[in-house]
Amino acid sequence: MQAPIDMLTGLTTTEVQERLKKYGRNVVPQQQFNFAHAILTRLWEPSAWILEAALLVEILLGKTLQAGFIVLMLLFAAVTGAIQAWRADKVLKTLTNKLTLTVAVKRNNQWQHISATQIVPNDVISLNNGELLPADVQLLDGTLEVDESSISGESRTIRHQAGDIVYAGTEIKSGHGLAVVISTGKNSRSGKTISLINQSAAPGQLQKLLSKIIGYLAILDTVLAIILVLTALIRGTNLITMLPFLAMLFIATIPIAMPSSFAVANSVEAKQLGQAHILVSDLSGIQAAANLNLLLIDKTGTITANQPKVVALHNFSNYSDQALIRWATSATNQQNTSVIDAAILNYAQQQAVPVQVPAHFESFNSQRGYSEGTIMANRPINVKLGAYQRLYQLDHNAPKLTNQIDFGSGRTVALLINDQLVGLFIVKDQPRSDSLQALQNITKRGVKVIMLTGDNQKTATSVAKQVGLTGNVTPFNTLTANTDPQQLAGITEVVPENKLAIVQRFQKMGYVVGMTGDGVNDAPALKQADVGIAVQNAVDLAKRSAKLVLLTPGLTPIIQILDSGHRVYQRMMTWTITKLSRTAELTMLLTFGFLIWRSIPLSLNAMILVAILNDCVTLVLGTDRTNITHHPEHWNLRRLSKVAGVLAIGWTTLGMGVLYETTRLGLTPGQISTVLYCYLIFSAMLTILMTRSTKPFWRQRPSVPVAVAITINCLITVSLSLTGLGIDKIDLSYLLATLIIVLVMGGLLTIIQPHQD
Repeated sequence: MQAPIDMLTGLTTTEVQERLKKYGRNVVPQQQFNFAHAILTRLWEPSAWILEAALLVEILLGKTLQAGFIVLMLLFAAVTGAIQAWRADKVLKTLTNKLTLTVAVKRNNQWQHISATQIVPNDVISLNNGELLPADVQLLDGTLEVDESSISGESRTIRHQAGDIVYAGTEIKSGHGLAVVISTGKNSRSGKTISLINQSAAPGQLQKLLSKIIGYLAILDTVLAIILVLTALIRGTNLITMLPFLAMLFIATIPIAMPSSFAVANSVEAKQLGQAHILVSDLSGIQAAANLNLLLIDKTGTITANQPKVVALHNFSNYSDQALIRWATSATNQQNTSVIDAAILNYAQQQAVPVQVPAHFESFNSQRGYSEGTIMANRPINVKLGAYQRLYQLDHNAPKLTNQIDFGSGRTVALLINDQLVGLFIVKDQPRSDSLQALQNITKRGVKVIMLTGDNQKTATSVAKQVGLTGNVTPFNTLTANTDPQQLAGITEVVPENKLAIVQRFQKMGYVVGMTGDGVNDAPALKQADVGIAVQNAVDLAKRSAKLVLLTPGLTPIIQILDSGHRVYQRMMTWTITKLSRTAELTMLLTFGFLIWRSIPLSLNAMILVAILNDCVTLVLGTDRTNITHHPEHWNLRRLSKVAGVLAIGWTTLGMGVLYETTRLGLTPGQISTVLYCYLIFSAMLTILMTRSTKPFWRQRPSVPVAVAITINCLITVSLSLTGLGIDKIDLSYLLATLIIVLVMGGLLTIIQPHQD
């Protein structure tokens, strides 16, 4: 249904207000987080299944206290996981609301850009390539190639012409046209009206590494479990009574708190970046920023201010300059101007030349390399406006301009009239005032910066020198398999579709690649890059494809992204090393204890307490203080295993000594279990303090949440041990002796452990 529209004026302010009252704002209510569903989901996953199997065994054996502890552990993992998921969801939704689509709409006979939330049915809007449809619309003129996969699941593009209905949330791949809005908000076909957030939880490299570590620990547990079972069979031990302990071996390995720890670390940084006007749409982008060692940066709009001006017009024809300028305006998008369009139109205004409205207009398409307008005069005049490198090929008689034009003075925009080269605009854009300092700061972090531009080599070399980029400036078509990116300052004559190939080339060479982009054809490269960053003036499709979106101009925010990545990296390294060392320590003590003393040295209650209290601390590691390193990080499993191995061997050796001494002193099995429980908690808390910093643990304070969690764990351990609640009671002397030997061993391990960097 299409209402009658005055194409010349659009809606009036009064009509807009009436429609806003009737239809409401153009928003789709976001799905609310379901806390109960989040808890139930976490009770039906592999880690929960093992706990639930242990729970059934305890119930069958009539051990209600142990069964109660397992229920507590299940609920702890499920509830804390749901809480962190809720917090992450809240952060992402808050950030999403900071970024809404903008639309070119005609009201009161004026074209204006407004938030997509404010459009109403019967609004006349301008559509251009790279935009997301903000509502259901009917095309009035023009032709669009539209990706409708968001509503149909089909990846191929669909061609739409005047009279067709195009739905909200679909992506304009190419074309230009006018349309009338027919449905908004909840009345539109799609619920993707204004959200640009992917909210994707695709695992980053760090999560993949940790999953690999968990796999190795599971193999270790399986081997130890087989040893325990074979030993029990040889000794005639009842295997039923051992099932809960075998289950706990695997429970100790499963990272119950890992999803929550990642959620805390990432959501804390996502929130901080949001406050710094950097939108995080994919949390894996923060993690990858710690490893970033090569950054591809667009020149226009990122290094430069993207406010180009026409500084010269070279006329190769018999037409007057005024005629060329007027004709050039007909090939600009006068409804939804690009920066080049704006430069031409502003130049026309400065020269007092009226703007020519074309009878037909085709917007710029990167595959063609030009925009096109048709003027109806005595005979039709076809006007093409675009890059000189593309357009001079259309005129076989075009003059050779190599010696006539200083191509280093700016960007060249050629003008063709009926496929004859008649003029050349020189458009110049100056580097932003903050680009030099920002690029120097990024380079100091060990990140190689390479400028990408469609400009010629001479122009790009001039800009590279102005902003301090060192190395060669090379055309894209001269790159070879042997080109060393460390020797490059820039790559020139790059068309948008080349960028994906550049990203893939450097990734295959082993680099962790970041990229900034703003255009439609930048989207595949932004998605492919390890750290894809859409700049402030990026089109909607580029913003949705990137992992991070800058809401302010310039390069300075990239430093904050690097800092966030390093903070997440260091916090997760603390988690990884402590998880490796604590798991190895616990499983080896249980196994060796059973082999030597013929019984599991730790009661099931104590084992569950160890798992719960350890996870309580790891949940808040995402808030810990960190030291920002000024070089790209490298996730090295061998190095991590070496650090964790030294800690595990040291703590296990001392733990075996504790078991030997408590047995020699004649303590009961229950008291031995309590002493070992205290030892495991104290050593785990100290391990966290030791691994969170490269300095001695007594020289750097943890964050308040980490310090509070460690203190509470120690107080709970002391209280339970002295009162005998849930575990056997021990004397204060045994407790103090355990604490002292842990502190002494911690000091020794701090001195001898390998450096983590």
